[in-house]
Amino acid sequence: MTSDPMPGRFAAAYLAPGTASFADFLTSTGYHGAVSASVGDLSHSVPHGTTIVAFTYRDGVIMAGDRRATMGNLIAQRDIEKVFPADEHSVIGIAGAAGLAVELVRLFQVELEHYEKIEGVPLSLDGKANRLATLLRSNLGFAMQGLAVVPLFGGYDLHRARGRIFSYDVTGGRYEEHEHFAVGSGSVFARGSLKKLYRPQLSETDAITAAIEALYDAADDDSATGGPDMNRRIFPVVALATADGVTIIDTDRMGNAVDEVVAARRTRPDGPAANLSGGAP
Repeated sequence: MTSDPMPGRFAAAYLAPGTASFADFLTSTGYHGAVSASVGDLSHSVPHGTTIVAFTYRDGVIMAGDRRATMGNLIAQRDIEKVFPADEHSVIGIAGAAGLAVELVRLFQVELEHYEKIEGVPLSLDGKANRLATLLRSNLGFAMQGLAVVPLFGGYDLHRARGRIFSYDVTGGRYEEHEHFAVGSGSVFARGSLKKLYRPQLSETDAITAAIEALYDAADDDSATGGPDMNRRIFPVVALATADGVTIIDTDRMGNAVDEVVAARRTRPDGPAANLSGGAP
């Protein structure tokens, strides 16, 4: 490796006219996310996060995640955050290897901010979804070692004036979901719950309640998903993406909503029943 002829100065890559993609810039400076194929399966030695649910409602998109991270049969963390603002009008939730997932989220946030600074305009929602797919594809080396990251992306599309949701696979495949979706080990139970609770024009309050109910059902059947911790007052993270921007529901409001759900579960442990007449549950 040759020495820097001008020590103390930025390398040429930092001074050259750049691309609008921060991830491409990192690649040009030598950063990469590959891992040696000889490392072996690392999936049981790092914390993993689950479960994330997202669905559209009257004002946009709601996304919610439980707070548990597991490492094999151990609870690695009880209050991990898995749902984050991506930018002003979009949110991202993560399931899978927790450390890599949080790094991916941070890189994605910088990617969107970098693009807007370079180009002077924000990416469209489709463009954001495509950029996330590209970042996820660069993580394939880790995924082959069992360190998969599976994000869920949603936002308010200002051009179409509605909320939209995108899911991904570990290879970077991008899929637009309609109405509702969930990822993580408890996703099958959360999705089953949402099939009964979901209505296209749910109010904000009802949407928050439906998200809590779906995560509660996931925790009821999946040991890796954490239910509301009433003693420690640890509740799901819930984010809303609307035309007015992204809002993270504060702890006091979440506490009140969770208290109502838990109280109702004391009389009906399996949750609200679907109205077979076709009306609202």
